[in-house]
Amino acid sequence: MHSVNRDFQMPGRSPVHAREAMASTSHPLATSAALEVLQGGGNAVDAAIAAVAVQCVVEPHMTGIGGDCFAIVMEPDGRLTGFNGSGAAPRAATPQKLAELGVTQITDTSPHAVTVPGAIRAWETLLKAHGTRDFKPLFSRAIRYARDGFPVAPRVAHDWMGEVGKLAGDPLSAASYLVDGKAPKVGTILKYPRLADTLEKVAEGGADAFYGGDIADDIVTALRSRGGLMTRDDLAACHTTAVSPVLRDYKGHTIAELPPNGQGIIALVMLGLLERFDLEKMDPLGAERFHLEMEAARLAYGVRDRFVTDPGYMDVCHSHLIGEDYLDRLAKQISAGGRMASVPHAQLAPQTDTVYLTVVDKDGLAVSLINSLFSSFGSGIVAPESGVLLHCRGKSFKAEPGHANSIDGGKRPMHTIIPAMALKDGAPWLSFGVMGGQYQACGHAHVLTNIIDYGMDVQAAIDFPRMFFNMDSHELEAEHRIPSLTLDGLKALGHSVVSAPEAIGGSQAIMIDKPRRLLTAGSDPRKDGHAAGY
Repeated sequence: MHSVNRDFQMPGRSPVHAREAMASTSHPLATSAALEVLQGGGNAVDAAIAAVAVQCVVEPHMTGIGGDCFAIVMEPDGRLTGFNGSGAAPRAATPQKLAELGVTQITDTSPHAVTVPGAIRAWETLLKAHGTRDFKPLFSRAIRYARDGFPVAPRVAHDWMGEVGKLAGDPLSAASYLVDGKAPKVGTILKYPRLADTLEKVAEGGADAFYGGDIADDIVTALRSRGGLMTRDDLAACHTTAVSPVLRDYKGHTIAELPPNGQGIIALVMLGLLERFDLEKMDPLGAERFHLEMEAARLAYGVRDRFVTDPGYMDVCHSHLIGEDYLDRLAKQISAGGRMASVPHAQLAPQTDTVYLTVVDKDGLAVSLINSLFSSFGSGIVAPESGVLLHCRGKSFKAEPGHANSIDGGKRPMHTIIPAMALKDGAPWLSFGVMGGQYQACGHAHVLTNIIDYGMDVQAAIDFPRMFFNMDSHELEAEHRIPSLTLDGLKALGHSVVSAPEAIGGSQAIMIDKPRRLLTAGSDPRKDGHAAGY
């Protein structure tokens, strides 16, 4: 195994160790909410729902109850259950209907980008299947922060500043999320009383209170006033699907991802390609390693954009995409000596607005959960009476027919958000996820190879510099801590390399060592990640 240069590490960031339970989220207030539930006798799923509810208040640019949710739950014996909490397009939404309306492209602020928000139904389904509590006690912290106020964290304030133009374009969004026309500063106390009222209604009435009644009316009215096609019936039809995770081995470890309509299968495609090269003999920070990772990513994302969508609309079974013969054919296109001239062109622009969290409780139950609005502040459309900020996941759809992701009534769009789990020798080993929109599948492969091939601990694997390719130009975008020697080596291999405009994504992970009864967590400083246990 190649030795690891430790100069890349963030100062002062160490893995967190605990023996009883652990939570790792992208916000300290969410982590503390999870620990409060765990220490009060709740299990990992209870704690995860309490944490994500808090995030929907204190990280409004990243996530919200108007978004979607995916999760994997792993039992102490290694049994896995997946949950697809993504909503579908309105029944009336077809390429033909959008053409009649003069819509040729679905932008993130379009009402047609708003598919049914699946998060609340997913949370309730998770609690019924694996939790021990209902919404009322688990929402208490989120409701308190929304009603009484919360301080804006540094990373949140930083991200917010880049979205002033988007928010200013809608009077209600501006009134809700700007302070005197500007992004709130660090430490500003914000309150969302309408959102607090909505959370209280859902806490009392369950998911049906969100998908029916006054809240549903408010969402439909907000969208239809902007030309949207959502109806009460569309919201009422929202359901969460229990699915079997897709499994593939990587060097003695079994990696579990959710099947489409998410892109988790693409992380497995990348790992399958990288497995065909002697990655562990390469410098983890060298040009050779990043060249192979980026070439594998370019191929895998071409597969994604050709095939991955709502499984009812896919041309092939997703299992074929990780078949050995298919991976062999793909891998033959990768040369260690130079960049591929072309691959299937990617269609989607990068997005980075998602929260990921993971919790493991004292009994060994683990949950890997991700909740998203897609673009920052989602669609920017706020339902006025309920305070629900609506996501823009339908931006992944194409307005014209003939694509894997052409919009259709009741169809779920391709999703970038992907929770993951991993087992070792059949036992729970790692609960992890990566934030960062399109980057997430690549990020899964990056974190796993850091740990498995290079022997990094979870925190070092998360902190390690990242690279991704621009979806339009295919030039490589490199975080600033990647050495100039590596960048020069990539250029010599035919790559165009530029500095990433900001940190690429974020990550949280908890490693489970059952023999020692030891939990080790990492969290991402790129997103103010915070892990804690006891």
